[in-house]
Amino acid sequence: MGQEIERKFLVTGDEWRKTAEGTRYRQGFLSTEPERTVRVRQAGPRGSITVKGKSVGARRAEFEYEIPVADAESMLDALCKRPLIEKVRYTVSVGSHTWEIDVFEGDNAGLVVAEIELESEDEAFVKPDWVGDEVTNDPRYFNSNLVAKPYRSW
Repeated sequence: MGQEIERKFLVTGDEWRKTAEGTRYRQGFLSTEPERTVRVRQAGPRGSITVKGKSVGARRAEFEYEIPVADAESMLDALCKRPLIEKVRYTVSVGSHTWEIDVFEGDNAGLVVAEIELESEDEAFVKPDWVGDEVTNDPRYFNSNLVAKPYRSW
């Protein structure tokens, strides 16, 4: 079974931008039920569909498959709930880990979140100075919930 262990934090500064590389993301959800989310994503020239289970702490089941980008675009345009999630994802290496920093646009503009994927929930990692409060267990920050209640409406 596929799974992800991911911790999520608010970003408190711009120091990370010095070495970051970004990719434009457009994603939407076919299902946002807490027990199962189904996400369609276009990340640059790639398309994917992902099924995720309910989060238990920082862990949840995850199954991700590449699909033709034209299929992803069609599903995003015609089938996904609104609003779509629009963001630029940047990657920054810190220690032995890669941080992903999402700078949201559109209805979620102003939100900047950093995520780190781990091998285990208790794995040690370097927390850079630009990483602020942890929001791993705050469901408002789940991308699937940002569709129903965008950041601008908080």
